[in-house]
Amino acid sequence: MKKMFPKAALCAIALGLLAGCAGEEDTVIMAPVPTVNSEFTPSQEWSTSVGDGVGHYFSKLTPELAYDKVFVASREGMVKALDPDTGKALWKVDLEKDVLARLSGGLTAAYGKVFVGSENGEVIALEESTGEELWRVSVNGEVLASPATDSNMVIVHTSRGMLIALDQASGEQKWTISTEVPSLTLRGDSSPVAVSGGVFWGTANGRLAAAIVDRGQLIWQQPVGTPKGATEIDRLVDVDASPIVLGGTLYTVGINGQLIAIDLRSGKPVWKRNYSSAIDLASDGSRLFVVTDKDHVVAVDARSGTELWSTPLLENRLLTAPAIINGYVVVGDTEGYLHWLDRSSGEFVAQQLVDDSGFAVAPIELPEGYLVTTRNGDVKKLTISQ
Repeated sequence: MKKMFPKAALCAIALGLLAGCAGEEDTVIMAPVPTVNSEFTPSQEWSTSVGDGVGHYFSKLTPELAYDKVFVASREGMVKALDPDTGKALWKVDLEKDVLARLSGGLTAAYGKVFVGSENGEVIALEESTGEELWRVSVNGEVLASPATDSNMVIVHTSRGMLIALDQASGEQKWTISTEVPSLTLRGDSSPVAVSGGVFWGTANGRLAAAIVDRGQLIWQQPVGTPKGATEIDRLVDVDASPIVLGGTLYTVGINGQLIAIDLRSGKPVWKRNYSSAIDLASDGSRLFVVTDKDHVVAVDARSGTELWSTPLLENRLLTAPAIINGYVVVGDTEGYLHWLDRSSGEFVAQQLVDDSGFAVAPIELPEGYLVTTRNGDVKKLTISQ
């Protein structure tokens, strides 16, 4: 059965708008669950939980696999390190202090530490083997995106358009770059990516920016989208996707903008294609996989930008970013289904209802199997049996 939502409600849920959508009375129809003859059925290896998860909030706390552990977190402040083979908690820590922790900025592990940001404008560093809190610093704006690490620094992108580099050992601020934030933006920020001595990130004013990591010097900005249209919603141009780097080319996509390939060194476009999205891309090295703002799943040739396939069968199901698991393209939806697609053809190969609380983030691949986290805090390791 198709589900119908007021357009204003869908804007608030799918795009996480800070403001806007008022007065929209149209309805948006969620596509029914496709009928799929699954070629495989996953087996559950273990199941545990991390607090109450993220609930209905925007928080995108993607787990992190590092140091032979899986690090997971909940919005209210629970962080756990799990044994990926058994699901046993190796340590857990509650980061809530005087107020709700409101963790949101994803988990990043490096330098023997785990870094996480929050809607309270804090960045927190934990010792990876014990969970001991090493430092906690305040930054200018909410941290809604996962930090990046490079050159002994932790680099965070905040809701106020600030890219801030912190010393990984102490949390001391090393440099700051400021970019313009329009009066109306999506609730979300691009996670920065550091590579080859540079750091790259999307901005709320429709650009992809690049800076030198060591000095925090801005070197170029490339437009991804230009405001156009009659309504404020139509004129949104946020680039909230985290850039992907393949060889010497960088890829990103913006809302009401374009999917763009950019030469890493010069900052000049290689090609542009008209796709609109506010969530991360995935790649298998030769193809890019995009979930559009209408929840169409699309595959594009990375070298030419040619569309290889597209499916509208999950339209408006509030999909997660795509992930590559066991060689398949996988997306989760708001009703708790995982959908598996063939990378070459886009055909559905399997489907499972995992948890009716739904998914906020895509699954992550483990050395043996994959890990899903649901909105209500369930953490499950599954394996595929053909």
